[in-house]
Amino acid sequence: MAHALAARLTTPRTAAVLVLLGAAATVGGALIFQHGFGYVPCKLCLTERQPYYLALPVAAAAALLPRRLAGLLLGLVAVIFLVGAGLGLYHAGAEWGFWPGPSDCGGGAGPAPAGVNDFLKSLETTRPVDCTAAAWRFLGISLAGWNAVISLALAALAGTAALRGLRRG
Repeated sequence: MAHALAARLTTPRTAAVLVLLGAAATVGGALIFQHGFGYVPCKLCLTERQPYYLALPVAAAAALLPRRLAGLLLGLVAVIFLVGAGLGLYHAGAEWGFWPGPSDCGGGAGPAPAGVNDFLKSLETTRPVDCTAAAWRFLGISLAGWNAVISLALAALAGTAALRGLRRG
């Protein structure tokens, strides 16, 4: 039963849709944390989103193409998410102090000031976001760590489906 479910989930079309949904939910969650809860992303956080932005249209195309072409695109998606997992692992390691983070780490923009006076006042309290300090953790894992886990899972799903699509083209 579990094998049949796994086989069904890793058909190229189904996997492409699942990767598309997973990637959209992940980057959507990051945007909600940023714009809904006020968490200002650091430089690495913003860099970690790039594989998602790249993989979304590729996964969408894979969902629409014939099995062999979908398999090729899903192979590309797997590589994209392996790079994303590496970025997340690097960021999480910097947060835990396993290695230094980038020396030029600063964050994205916070809420826009309403006027010049508000802007000048915000300069007194604004500090760049530090890539080595986790802003939030769940189950002891930072958002960067969760990004690594999610990226690995999406890479595994896409890679498995890619192999199936190319084998049974």
